[in-house]
Amino acid sequence: MDVQSDEIQTQAFKQREVREPEAATGWQDKKVAESELGMISAANPYAVKAGMDILRQGGTAIDAAIAIQTVLTLVEPQSSGIGGGGFILYWDNKGQTLHSIDARETAPKTATDKLFYEDGKPISWFKAVVGGRSVGTPGILAGLDHAHKTWGKLAWSNLFDEAIRLSEQGFVVSDRLAKLVAMKINPGINQLPPAKEYFFPSGQAIQAGQLKTNLPLANSFKQIANQGVDYFYQGELAKHIVSAVQNSKIAPGSLSLSDLAIYQAKSRKPACLTGFGKNICGFGPPSSGGISVLQIIGMLDRTAFQSLAVDNPKAWHLFTQASRLAFADRNLYIADSDFVAVPVTGLLDPVYLTQRSQLINPSKDLGTAQAGKLPSLTAYIQSDSLERPSTSHISIVDKWGNAVSMTTSIEMAFGSGVMVAGFLLNNQLTDFSFKSADGNRLVANRIEPQKRPRSSMAPMMIFDEDNKLEGVIGSPGGSRIINYVSQSILAKLAWNMPIQEAINLDKVTNMNGKTSLESNSELANSASYFESLGHKVDVRGLNSGLHAIWRENGVWVGAADPRREGIAIGY
Repeated sequence: MDVQSDEIQTQAFKQREVREPEAATGWQDKKVAESELGMISAANPYAVKAGMDILRQGGTAIDAAIAIQTVLTLVEPQSSGIGGGGFILYWDNKGQTLHSIDARETAPKTATDKLFYEDGKPISWFKAVVGGRSVGTPGILAGLDHAHKTWGKLAWSNLFDEAIRLSEQGFVVSDRLAKLVAMKINPGINQLPPAKEYFFPSGQAIQAGQLKTNLPLANSFKQIANQGVDYFYQGELAKHIVSAVQNSKIAPGSLSLSDLAIYQAKSRKPACLTGFGKNICGFGPPSSGGISVLQIIGMLDRTAFQSLAVDNPKAWHLFTQASRLAFADRNLYIADSDFVAVPVTGLLDPVYLTQRSQLINPSKDLGTAQAGKLPSLTAYIQSDSLERPSTSHISIVDKWGNAVSMTTSIEMAFGSGVMVAGFLLNNQLTDFSFKSADGNRLVANRIEPQKRPRSSMAPMMIFDEDNKLEGVIGSPGGSRIINYVSQSILAKLAWNMPIQEAINLDKVTNMNGKTSLESNSELANSASYFESLGHKVDVRGLNSGLHAIWRENGVWVGAADPRREGIAIGY
């Protein structure tokens, strides 16, 4: 195996990880889009335009989401694709019902809690990420198919046309994709064929501005369009996926044809909470994102947060404290609810949130927060798992008032590095806790066969007191998604900021550890204030990628995070 030593590879991987591209200068000038009919905000102009074409043909929000996801597989391969999974919130405006579809990956049937062990000990996350061992059963196609059968209007086969055309005729490589490839942020794509041949043709990294085709992906899309998702989960493509995983040059995995054949997207119950006068809804387990966002908002609604100005660092101190408390609960309680008794009702109970909010000291950082005490069938232990910020979010509202909030991912940038039939496979199994127990106390997010790993993805929707849709929002960002999304919703609800300004806000995160302040921002100039309250401050790039749609002054307003290359278009 022509691979660096573990120690050298881990150190190099860590160095690459902290050097993800910063936002371009002048990003504050990004313009919003407005429309009375509908809107799309997503991570790449090619994908947004493909989705808008579908809406103009009479397609629904879910039809457009399929077109967008297929194009993102091609033009934003570092972040999401049909080799990954995601969470879909769908608002059926006619039925006045919010649906949530779990298209998260599952662990192979043969997986054990020692999947990422060597010599009797858990390996580092950086060693686990590359290769077939980290690949879970991809779920996003099954989730989209499930949604399309219920809410789609256009023929399934027509929704792949633009992705096929671009794969055959070529797309212009973006600056962001080229930079991430050149940085070798994921060593897998420079070591594993065919990813190496695709991203480093003739040994040279692909360049921004070049026209890039992907004929194997075009063929995959043609077959999926014509034969449906059975081609992916039970047909010829399934055999290629399993072969690529089991014969990976680095860390072969155990994903089987049976794992693909039995995969099912699942309907879940949305998690909702009333805060700042609005009904705020997100995704429940196996995602921790929705519950954690709701907890942060619910706790801050019980503090002086709203009375403080947006540029007052005292407000963001309160925010970090609520986030500490939410992450403490997340790390103890939340996992796949098919395997673990997750106390969702207890975590969102108004009395409990009041009790938790009373732990927030406006003049002092509380330090490492402890989880609250809630009834549960198992005495769990605290655990965490690394999640990297290579994900994508799609927000859509169609002319009927239906909406999609979908966060989709292949986990680490470029996933496992295993490429098959033109697309990359995920490394989502690294979202499990590698440690499964401490004595008799179990980790809720431990690895088990067919289990779905915990996620921080947080697609959200916001409704007024009459159950009228007001906002659709989500973000990439690994575990920091929770802070990016809750900060933007709070800015909108507490201070009625225009949605683009809410997204543009200087970022601050705390995952029950350091308080991170966005570099080159006004908020970073307040580092000494946070330190005076006892915070351990880390000034760093916080490369959020929020995409939102909000009803403002009677029209839909689309906003895209200026830190990345996404756009919003209305029709």
